[in-house]
Amino acid sequence: MTDDSEQSREPQYQPCLDFRDTHGLTPLGIMSNMTWNDDPKRLVFMLARYKFVAKMLSGMGSVLEVGCADAFGTRIVLQEVEKLTAIDFDPAFVKDTQERMDDRWPFECRVHDMLANPVEGPFDAAYSLDVIEHIPASDEQQFLQNIALSLTETGVLIIGTPSLESQSHASPQSKAGHVNCKRGPELKSLLGEFFHNVFLFSMNDEVVHTGFSPMAHYLFAICCHKKTTTP
Repeated sequence: MTDDSEQSREPQYQPCLDFRDTHGLTPLGIMSNMTWNDDPKRLVFMLARYKFVAKMLSGMGSVLEVGCADAFGTRIVLQEVEKLTAIDFDPAFVKDTQERMDDRWPFECRVHDMLANPVEGPFDAAYSLDVIEHIPASDEQQFLQNIALSLTETGVLIIGTPSLESQSHASPQSKAGHVNCKRGPELKSLLGEFFHNVFLFSMNDEVVHTGFSPMAHYLFAICCHKKTTTP
């Protein structure tokens, strides 16, 4: 006797069950798993940030992600670029990412501390989401300089970070790691020390816009035409 629960009542959905049986169910990363269990809507915000990066870097050749954590959203960028390298300074997250690597969505993931030195490339573009706010202000120049040195002369950098104004609404866990949040003009000024052109965007929930930065929960900066001299 056939178990009805093993067959979909709508034929167009049967491939979903077949895929589950042949490939299994995809696990979340260690950070995304906690987010899904504690505050599921935050996962939507995170994926929207990766989608913005993916669309901005669409068609790029070699791309670097700085501070990938569990790299759960990295696949979204991989859809739009030719080759992707993801780094993180925390071996626990890199190990988790490597263990979940899917042969159909391959990218390089390795341990690297961007404060120590640049990443051998050079890369056509780099992006770093939710990282710079964890870098002490005393180290931010070295962090950005090493990213810039990892890029080609025409390389593009995208930085995403919670705004300083958002921190009054942040959880205690978030605040513990957020040692260097900035206001929009301050972020643009800092990045302007390394790039001739910096374009600042605001983000609230999953919506990116050009609105008033003091009312933005999240900031995006797109940087291009890097300077040949560093601060």
